[in-house]
Amino acid sequence: MAKTPAGPELDHLITLLAKLPGLGPRSAKRAALHLLKKRDVLMRPLGDALEAAAASVTACEICGNWDSTNPCRICADEERNNGVICVVQEVADVWARERARAHKGRYHVLGGVISPLDGVGPDDLNISSLSQRVSAADVKEVILATAATVDGQTTANYVADRLEGMDVQVTRLSHGVPVGGELDYLDEGTLTAAIKARQQF
Repeated sequence: MAKTPAGPELDHLITLLAKLPGLGPRSAKRAALHLLKKRDVLMRPLGDALEAAAASVTACEICGNWDSTNPCRICADEERNNGVICVVQEVADVWARERARAHKGRYHVLGGVISPLDGVGPDDLNISSLSQRVSAADVKEVILATAATVDGQTTANYVADRLEGMDVQVTRLSHGVPVGGELDYLDEGTLTAAIKARQQF
């Protein structure tokens, strides 16, 4: 990355910002300049928020969700259904499902997917604790909600194999035609998944 004429402090800020998802070197420079321009109303509060989050936010010891309480607020919620666990790849997937309000049970965050090309194996993910949760609690169903990618499918199959023999129903999110989608605009993979996941009308 090309150095700026403003000194090492600004260079370091830009370098760190460029490591964030969605920010390249040019976007990081624009973000840094904007922060400096708004240092009293944005930069200093952002610094305080980052420091507070680094000090208080941690992974939930039960499900792996990020929260400032441990167990997290979802795991501590006594009104949720203990009999259903939704297995997701990342914390962002938990937040997405909570935003949709479509799941009233518990969660389990794997922390990624099995990806041999990236050097990520089953032991690198939060899988063994899922088996412990299922065997220790009165869990009736485990919903595998990994992405519809090769790595996501591989991970879902591995988790299903790990749960085989336990007294629990293992289900998978259906993949196919989105609500409001027109068949002419869908790719072959989505159409194939929709056919395989068809239900009685």
